[in-house]
Amino acid sequence: MGRVFTSNPLSLSVPDPAFESWLRDSGYLEVLDNSSSSSSAAAANTTASTTSTTVTHGILHHLWTLVSLFTVNPFSKLTTDDFSAATPSWTREFLGFLDSYAFPSSPETLRLRVLENVKRYARNYASLFILFFACSLYQMPLALVGLLSSLALWDFFKFGNERWKLDQYPMIRQILIRIAQCATVVILICLNVQMALFSAFAVSYAVMLLHAAFRKLSPAKQTSRGRSSR
Repeated sequence: MGRVFTSNPLSLSVPDPAFESWLRDSGYLEVLDNSSSSSSAAAANTTASTTSTTVTHGILHHLWTLVSLFTVNPFSKLTTDDFSAATPSWTREFLGFLDSYAFPSSPETLRLRVLENVKRYARNYASLFILFFACSLYQMPLALVGLLSSLALWDFFKFGNERWKLDQYPMIRQILIRIAQCATVVILICLNVQMALFSAFAVSYAVMLLHAAFRKLSPAKQTSRGRSSR
């Protein structure tokens, strides 16, 4: 009865980052999300008849999970290839259904969702930023005038560069570029274009974080098959 079992030297120990990378490459990263959600639901069922102390502990746990959202860098695993991929469907993939959303069971699950969803829906989030920026410019007509004026200024510089062959006079061309840059900065600041840009970025960033945190991971292989069928 007092026999001690020795460890098997042939057993394979896979670290968490390597296992997560393997699941991502295989297209089954949602297994981690589903397993953590199942374990959280099982723990809730076993403690259904608990006291108010357990309820308070659960509330604090949810609050700590939400606070951990501010410690996650959503762009840490984002690459330029994520923007060159096909745009996921706005209805079936990006928005999904009601059962596509759930509160993250732990800060680790929240971090996994944010990093992966930002990579999957990078083009959707970029489109939302453009939409919010256009709405900000619509509500701030002076900012719209400033943006159009700066674009017209650089178009005029490009036209003059081609017409007068400024490439043959690098010193004059460099001086004109500096003047155009200073004029652009003055126009953008005086007409509050930076406020429209900041408000659009703030709103789109908040929407991105909330969507990525509460959107459950969907099967990547199933998603890719849905795109190829279209």
